Amino acid sequence: MPRINLLPWREAQRKERKLRFVVALGAAAVCAFAVTGAVYLLYNEMIDEQVARNELLKQQIKILDRQIEEINDLEQTKRQFIARMQIIEKLQGSRPEIVHLFDQIVKTLPDGVYLTGVTQSGDHLKFTGVAQSSTRVSTFMRNIDSSQWMKNPTLEVIQSAPGAFGSSFTLDAQETAGDTDTAADGPMQGPKGPRIVANARGR
Repeated sequence: MPRINLLPWREAQRKERKLRFVVALGAAAVCAFAVTGAVYLLYNEMIDEQVARNELLKQQIKILDRQIEEINDLEQTKRQFIARMQIIEKLQGSRPEIVHLFDQIVKTLPDGVYLTGVTQSGDHLKFTGVAQSSTRVSTFMRNIDSSQWMKNPTLEVIQSAPGAFGSSFTLDAQETAGDTDTAADGPMQGPKGPRIVANARGR
């Protein structure tokens, strides 16, 4: 005799399928939550590492800025030191020039001419003195023009001084570096003559 199953097996099967679906859905939700949490933690860790690197870079940049400022200060100090050294070297180099200049003044000074003052401003020289005659002053100017350490003599004033010896004069000249290739330091007649730009009175 055949058996007939009168129990609601279809309903039980649907409930079982629904339960399996709910379980699978819960497992998927748990997996998705776990993956999301892991990704979140991973990104947070990456962000923290990047923030730490940024802070380290900021600190290094500050250190480099301080080093750059120190280098700039050292460069400024170096430039000041070089400028001082150049001034010292220039002063040391001008010492023998002064000796040569005064030696040339003595050599170019002819007989009958007496200097009462010599002033210098840069490379400009001014001579004041007394001469027996204007011819002696002209000789002095020719000697200056042919000198190694002076050039461009210009007579400003020559006039007879009452009750004094000869004529008083004021003479300008320009200092120049000595030419070591020249044969002699003594006064020689140069190719150019002296210039007289002021009044000349008396002898």
